Amino acid sequence: MDADALLRRIDLEGEFSDQAHAERATGAVLSVLGERLSGGEPGDLAAQLPPEIAEALPDRGAGEVFGVEEFDRRVAEREGGRCSLPEAHRHAVAVMQVVLSAVSVGERREVAAQLPAEYWDLLPADAISRSGAQ
Repeated sequence: MDADALLRRIDLEGEFSDQAHAERATGAVLSVLGERLSGGEPGDLAAQLPPEIAEALPDRGAGEVFGVEEFDRRVAEREGGRCSLPEAHRHAVAVMQVVLSAVSVGERREVAAQLPAEYWDLLPADAISRSGAQ
């Protein structure tokens, strides 16, 4: 799937005001995800995404440990404007669901394996079904 098609799906799923907002949210969510994931996992995820989307992810993740509330806070901060925490969470769900649906099941499960259960509502169901995520 190309970047435009992916962003259109994110825009639709997240009910954004426009595609530019969906693009901003996508960058925010993926950059925060890149901080949460460890090792080469962000780079592995990026390798399966269009370059324009993948650029938000670092090659290597810091593996920072923080909960979903902090995830949402960081997303809201990076989106800027008046993004509330509930909006940031809704945006994170839309971005994560669409982006992870665009990569292999194995990659979805590798991402899920690095996230605790409190993150599972962000993930497609098949990512957590047998992932062993904690």
